[in-house]
Order: sequence, then structure tokens, then C-alpha cells
Amino acid sequence: MKHFPVYLSVSGQRILLAGGGEAALAKLRLLLKTEAQIEVFSTAPDAKIESWADESKLILHRRDIEAEDATEAVLIYAADEDTIKDARTAQIARAANVLINVVDNLADSAFITPAIVDRDPVTIAIGTEGAAPVLARALKTELEERLSPRLGLLARVGKAFRSAADALPMGRRRRDFWSDYYLGAGPRIAEQGEAQLALETLLAQHLQTENRDGHVAFVGAGPGDPELLTLKARKALDEADVVIYDRLVSADILELARREAVMVNVGKEGFGPSTPQSVIDALIVEHAQSGAQVVRLKSGDSTVFGRLDEEIEACDAAGVSWNIVPGITAASASVAAIGQSLTRRGRNGSVRFLTGHDMEGFADHDWRQLARSGEVAAIYMGKKAARFIQGRLLMHGARPDTPVTVIENVSRKNQRVLNTTLHSLPADLADANFHGPALTLLGLSPRIASATQTNPLEQELA
Repeated sequence: MKHFPVYLSVSGQRILLAGGGEAALAKLRLLLKTEAQIEVFSTAPDAKIESWADESKLILHRRDIEAEDATEAVLIYAADEDTIKDARTAQIARAANVLINVVDNLADSAFITPAIVDRDPVTIAIGTEGAAPVLARALKTELEERLSPRLGLLARVGKAFRSAADALPMGRRRRDFWSDYYLGAGPRIAEQGEAQLALETLLAQHLQTENRDGHVAFVGAGPGDPELLTLKARKALDEADVVIYDRLVSADILELARREAVMVNVGKEGFGPSTPQSVIDALIVEHAQSGAQVVRLKSGDSTVFGRLDEEIEACDAAGVSWNIVPGITAASASVAAIGQSLTRRGRNGSVRFLTGHDMEGFADHDWRQLARSGEVAAIYMGKKAARFIQGRLLMHGARPDTPVTVIENVSRKNQRVLNTTLHSLPADLADANFHGPALTLLGLSPRIASATQTNPLEQELA
């Protein structure tokens, strides 16, 4: 992030703009929405700028900007659309230690002006680091269509009511009240008087409500791509007071959690460092019993090799309520990545989800059944067990040329796909040097065989 987004207090502050043409007009239409003192410097100002000056909306100086003008200014815009003039304005700003924006010149600007969705006092700023202004405008248009024009009214009424809402204790109860207003009753309210009445009624109801009991949501985070996270999972993360997450949950998913949420890493690694399951169970119960809304965030789907039953049993023993939010498991994402399906008429009428190892070491399965032609299995945590799996299958009659695909970091930007056979699996896997989470698909190969596979979006861009 090269540009850090902030909301600058400009009420009563001086903002200077050098220029009087189209670029200046575009900036002024936005700046005039603020409570700043706007001063324009131009020897040939547009008629619209002159009319704004006549209406006392801004101060017009019919000359070029000078060094002494920059005193106590908070921002300066160089909008003359003339390279020499804009460079001079930028030099004046830097000499006075004032932030400068040179229109259409990202390299010489100390700040950029984002696309803004205005529902005063609610404002949404959209920035692309200056790389894609057309995209920023498109996002602005989409948000303008989605957001009610009365959103600002609701926020203004809510702001005036904040001191009354202080009667509720800090934390969850107060957040629940405001969530009820803005996401429940508020959007259905049309007039300010009704909004005030609704707030008073809601507050009375929430004051009579006891503290909400703690609760645990077992949430599947999917394979890693944030776009594969379910809407219900997004909502759970947004409401969570505590997020207890696994090592394989991607950073992009963790970014979606509420900023104030307590983040607890209980990562486990096969044959490596791990948090004991008993400690995880105790953490879940402890936070829920304190009244927190807990999200137990697991990679993929929490019902597949996630030791979910043990954590549910711990909640039941402690009298803690819970629910399960399913996620997209790695097997589904992996077959999608290689253009295949887990079952196919005439080939296999069933599919097996297996683990390469369990708590006691490499896991044993019905190898004779798995070795039959046409069988398909999704093998989780199978990298280190690859030679063991190969040996067991060959021993029970599997064909050496049985297709095997290993997908690392499925659905993520650094996804890689290894297309091999049962005979070559251990050697090819060693050569691939996979370090990320990987899933092995026995009996399937990519529709387009490749040792590596890029993200479809990257392919389009290439």
C-alpha cells in the first residue's frame, strides 16, 4: 500500500487550488462539498468558478499562486494543466511543507484524491493507487446504485443519538443496538422523526435485554480464495468478537474479520509444531463462556478432517451453543482447478476422502478397493505419505500408470498443479518441492496436462 487512506479534518482549513480550467472545475466540485475555506488562483478562471466566487462559495485570486499564499494551508492542488505552472505550484507547496496533488501526475503528487461516494456524513473513498481510475469510477457507480440516498439521514440521526446509547454497556450490547438500527429498522425508516422514534424504541428494548450468551460458529474458510467464502461465513466473521483460526487459513480470509476481533492462531502442522487439541477446545469454551461470539475458523470445510466432533463435544460439555457454517472443501476446489469432476458415469459412482496420516502416523485404508481401475480418491495431508501410499496401492494391484494430480495452494494466486502417475509420484513430488498445503487426487489428471497451472485470471491477462 503506497497511499495510506485517511480522512483529513478540513473544517475551517485553507485548501488552495491553482488553475481555472476543466481540471480545476472537476476538483472544485468535490472540494466545495467540504467545510474548508477554498481559495482559487487563476488569471483566466472559468465562468463557473467566477459564479462560485460571487456566491461566496470560494475565494478567487485573479493571479498565479505565490509562496506566501501557502502559509497555513493544509492541501494544495496544482490544476493549471500546464507542466511548467504545475511544477512551480508543487515547488511552492513542498517549500511550505504542504501536501500537494498535481492533477494527472501521480509521480509528483504527495497525495491522491479517491473516487468518493457521498452520503454525508457517510463517505466511501475508493482508491486504486492511481493505477486504474476507470475502475474506481466503475466501483463508485455500483455503490451509488446500491446505497440508499437516505443513508446519510440515518447516520445524522444516529450521531445525535450516540450519547443516549451510552446507557448501554460498551462492547457487544452496544454494537448489537447499532446493528439493529442501521441494518434492521433503520433502512425501512423514511422520515427523520420516525428515525428518532425508532431509535428510542430500540434503545428501550435493548436496555431490557440481558447480555447475549456466548456462541461458537464453526466456520469453513474454504481453500483460500476470499471469493469462495460463503456469505454466511462473511457475516460470521463480521460479527465475531474472537476468531480462533488454523494455520492453513489464508491471510486474505483473515483480513475479512472485524478489526476489533481478538485473533488467536492455533495452527497445526502434520509431523511438526502444533497446538494440542485439548488447548484449542479449552480456548473455544473459555471465550464463549465469557460472552464472546466466537468463530472457529478452519481451512476448507470444518466437517472434513477438522476434528470438529471433539470441539463440538467440548462445547456441549460446557453448555455452550454452536452452529456449523460449511465451506468449500479443498477436494471440490482441486477438481475445479483441473477441469474434472469427482464422479463420472461409467467410471466411478463413489469417491473417497482420505487422510494421508493420522495421530499415530501414516493412515491405513482399504487399499485393495482403492487399487481397482477407475477409483477416485481425494487424499488430504498426503505429501509426506506419498511413498507409503504408492507402495500400498502397487502392492494391492494398482496400475503404475494410474493418473495422480497434486494441487498445491489450490484457488490461491500461487496455485501449482503437478500431473504425474502413481509410479512417478514420490520422485515428481520431491522435484516439485511443494511447501504449501496440497491435496492429492488419485485417479484424475488435468484436462490440460501441466506441471504448473496459473490462476485463470492471470492467464487472461497474459
